[in-house]
Amino acid sequence: MNRRDFLGMLTAAGAGLACSESFGFEAGSPKTGGRKPNVIFILADDLGYNDTGCYGADPRHMKTPNIDRMAAEGIRFTDGHSPSSVCTPSRCSIMTGDYAFRHNLGWGILPGDAPLFVEPGTFTLPSMFKGQGYATGIVGKWHLGLGKGGKDIDWNGEVKPGPCELGFDEAFIIPATGDRVPTVYVRGHKVVGLDSKDPITVDYKKPIPGGIAYEEHPEAADVLKPIKKHGHNDAVTAGIGRIGYMAGGKSALWKDEDISDVLTAEAIDFISRRKDKPFFLYFATHGIHEPRVPHPRFRGKSGAGTYGDHTEEFDEAVGKVFAALKKLGIDEETLVVFSSDNGGCSWVGYDYREGADLNGHKVNGVLRGEKGSLWEGGTRVPFIVRWPGKVPAGRTSAALVSHTDLLASFAKLVEAKLPEKAANDSVDVLDALLGKAETGRKELVEHRWGPAKSCALRSGSWKYVDGQLYDLSADISETTNLAAKQPDRCKAMAARLSELVSREKTR
Repeated sequence: MNRRDFLGMLTAAGAGLACSESFGFEAGSPKTGGRKPNVIFILADDLGYNDTGCYGADPRHMKTPNIDRMAAEGIRFTDGHSPSSVCTPSRCSIMTGDYAFRHNLGWGILPGDAPLFVEPGTFTLPSMFKGQGYATGIVGKWHLGLGKGGKDIDWNGEVKPGPCELGFDEAFIIPATGDRVPTVYVRGHKVVGLDSKDPITVDYKKPIPGGIAYEEHPEAADVLKPIKKHGHNDAVTAGIGRIGYMAGGKSALWKDEDISDVLTAEAIDFISRRKDKPFFLYFATHGIHEPRVPHPRFRGKSGAGTYGDHTEEFDEAVGKVFAALKKLGIDEETLVVFSSDNGGCSWVGYDYREGADLNGHKVNGVLRGEKGSLWEGGTRVPFIVRWPGKVPAGRTSAALVSHTDLLASFAKLVEAKLPEKAANDSVDVLDALLGKAETGRKELVEHRWGPAKSCALRSGSWKYVDGQLYDLSADISETTNLAAKQPDRCKAMAARLSELVSREKTR
């Protein structure tokens, strides 16, 4: 199947196959006096604090005109945070409004055959919108598990429960990550493009007969070879080494260089079909997570190797979404939040050959640390809010905000009531998001991965991490430990962190 036919098949299928089950929250009536706004949350994957022009990227390394334009037309937050410094915990917190460690997530990054991590029936971000009469959709990376996990996931039948059981009317997802099997799209409860005569088998423990194991056939990784120490050397699908083993499903395999185009087309298709009534779209892109295989039109385009090329491809996707909003005449009716699921990472799991050199570009700029760490480079991320006519343009805000806060903040926006035992760590920062207040949260737990002990505490500009103390107002790079000079503050923040992670909720 060629690329044009495949994209056409995906778009055409969008109108006919949504989640077949309703969620079970009663729809609210429209807000008196006017239509409620559409809400889109665009979530990049592994995009660093310094990876866009509006946050400091040198245009000689990469150009991001669409994201920069969004910042110029909205509010750019300089102290916005992902809930965790790795992907699955961040996405758990976005969905639930809880710190992920309250869900006992373990190490933090789920395999591609993990069971659905959030219990069906949980009050979530999409179910909150759904309860207010919104159409809800997810396009892109899921990575919160599916079904009952392992061999109990029926990749050849109905893949459930999943996003549809957590409040989404429609779902078009990558099950886990681009570097984990199965490398197929799932729409609703079905794998897209699957031939029943070539069933899918997935195993995260041992090779599968009929599949291609990298150890046995390294030559099969003719698109992108793994660096073995990073674990992408289990199976080979579509010419790339992956984590986990897979056999079958050849007609359903995605083509990595087309992922951005496919997901963007799906996002725009959802917007186009749902434009006449309020909708919520969670557009969780694959860019710029590994494996980085940008479309040929972007290869060599940037000045920071494959990393920069992939970033510029992601920026194009953002631009296409905004162009669609304007073309459909709903730009001013739509609030858009843009961010990243965690800080950027400079380490690589694949041999990008001549495209590996970032040419001096620092993915998180002056911030210390990166993805997977408790330093600011782990969770401080690009965070932009745009809503023409409602959010002031060209403003920069130092308010402390987190993705965890979206549930409580959007609930206030659409006049929804949060259940008593839901969104336990979500703080209403709507006034900060709309530019009506200069402050957001007073304190924030920064989570790395794993259990609660893998956390740091922000209190205003002060940060406590692993027995160390930093004043970020004077030392954004976290270079001068002030614990010895301010032992009382250090002790108090340590006690406060212990209190916050041990109790059931923040609010």
